[in-house]
This record gives sequence, C-alpha cells and structure tokens, in this order.
Amino acid sequence: QLQLVESGGGLVQAGGSLRLSCAASGRTFSRYAMSWFRQAPGKEREFVAVINRSGSTTNYADSVKGRFTISRNNAKNTVYLQMSSLKPEDTAVYYCHTDDYWGQGTQVTVSS
Repeated sequence: QLQLVESGGGLVQAGGSLRLSCAASGRTFSRYAMSWFRQAPGKEREFVAVINRSGSTTNYADSVKGRFTISRNNAKNTVYLQMSSLKPEDTAVYYCHTDDYWGQGTQVTVSS
C-alpha cells in the first residue's frame, strides 16, 4: 500500500499563490510517476499535472500551463504543486494520485 497525504490548501485571493504538498509513505516513492488532479463542485475530477519518476519530465493541463509547476523531492517522498496567478475557477479539491492510490484531498478556494 502507498499512503498519500496532501496539505497546503486554503483560501487565497485571485492572483495569489499556494503550494500544495503530497507526502507519500509505505512504498518506494521514486518508483512512481505522480499526478495532481482536482474536482470542483458539481464537476468531474480532472487532470492537472504529472511528473515522471525522476522529475525530469512534466506535463500540464492547458488550463494551468504557465501558472502551475509540479515538482518532486524523492529524498523526502514528496511531490509539490506550486500554483500562481490563481483564478476563481481554480477552486477545487486537489488530489495527489498514482496507480490505484489517491490522497484524501486538500481544498483550494480562490476568491474574486
């Protein structure tokens, strides 16, 4: 089993920044590509960003490209999502994900 625990969510004004963290435990973190997803009220869960096992390759949803940055620290078993220039439409619960594993989510609310 791989346990994923997100943190760092909160309330921020439009244009602001937040950094989310996802701490992994239970298995060898560096063996997994890691992703962030989000789910807004009344909407389906959607892909946000992914990073490969070494951290050398990343990919983003068009809606966040240029504003969000995914990174990881394999020594700390943690993946991050730096979010900048936040918009009200970024409001959602953000989830860390790999293989069959999901974290519990962290709420991000962006006020206009």
